[in-house]
Amino acid sequence: MQREVDRLPKIKDSKSCAYDLVAMGEVMLRLDPGEDRISHAVQFRVWEGGGEYNVAKAISACFALRSAIVTSLADNPVGDLVCGRIRQGGVDTRFVHRDSLPGSRVGLNFTERGFGARSALGVSDRAGSCASHMKKDDVDWELLFGEYGSRWFHTGGIFAALSEDTAALTLQAVQKAKQYGTVVSYDLNYRPSLWQDHGGREAAASLNRRILPFVDVLFGNETDFYDALGIGESNEQAQSDRFYKCAEQICALFPNTSVVASSLRLVRSACENDWSGAAYADGQLFTAQGMPGLEILDRVGGGDSFASGVIYGMLCGESVEKSLALGVAHGALAMSTPGDTSMATVSEVRRLADGGTARIIR
Repeated sequence: MQREVDRLPKIKDSKSCAYDLVAMGEVMLRLDPGEDRISHAVQFRVWEGGGEYNVAKAISACFALRSAIVTSLADNPVGDLVCGRIRQGGVDTRFVHRDSLPGSRVGLNFTERGFGARSALGVSDRAGSCASHMKKDDVDWELLFGEYGSRWFHTGGIFAALSEDTAALTLQAVQKAKQYGTVVSYDLNYRPSLWQDHGGREAAASLNRRILPFVDVLFGNETDFYDALGIGESNEQAQSDRFYKCAEQICALFPNTSVVASSLRLVRSACENDWSGAAYADGQLFTAQGMPGLEILDRVGGGDSFASGVIYGMLCGESVEKSLALGVAHGALAMSTPGDTSMATVSEVRRLADGGTARIIR
């Protein structure tokens, strides 16, 4: 029997804070051609999404907790569209900056879902977006973490990679969050296309190694550990034993990090994956019951939904093992619907995490 984990981050009482979670990151407009290819599409469905934001939306829309997003959007009709969708998801926009400078723009993300042997494909058009121009001291941290207060702060490597300014802002944000006793989670989310023009893997590792001393809960897979931290080896087909070795090394280098968690995905085709997860905490490896042959409608956002499920469990005082099961269940459900963000309900997530099936509910 696994013993209780002794060294988990202390989470502030919900009554002492306006928010359960605040996320910081770019929110893009996703253009989805449905079953078509981007190059052949005559119409697109629009969604809002972004690695860090997807977690904030899930916390509010699925898990019925209080969340906010720190970002910047153009003060034009496209920014209005994205901001309106953020509000519809129950995410507080008090800390969304609206940029009215000439040339202000919202980043675009054209995304094909993939099918069978054809992989999902993302084509981003985000250069010079408002979020990439955010810089140190743009956010009133005293107001956010001091006056309003948040139990949890989440950000990640996608936002940090947008520019030198967002890298500096990310480092400042995690430092300020820890100053106010806020639990910090960070998703490595290494994207080669974002780093290729300013230092590649070496620059990413240098930045992330400055950020991790302020991180309590780290999300990433083996490829992220290798590319974004220089630990382990690059391997897209993650396995729990290799994850354990990497996580053990990370926690030895950054002893403030209490939990390292990862979704585990074996890709059999674009629409069939073996799906599970693992977490390392206090010297122990926790694994979730796997879902072999999970059918995928839209895999984009599955990792963010996994992270938000784990965070939700920890915010509710669940064990690492239970939180991991919630993350795996939420990720699986999120990939059964289109768009980056979750359409699941908390009852569906808990039912699946407790061993429920896809049998019809009447």
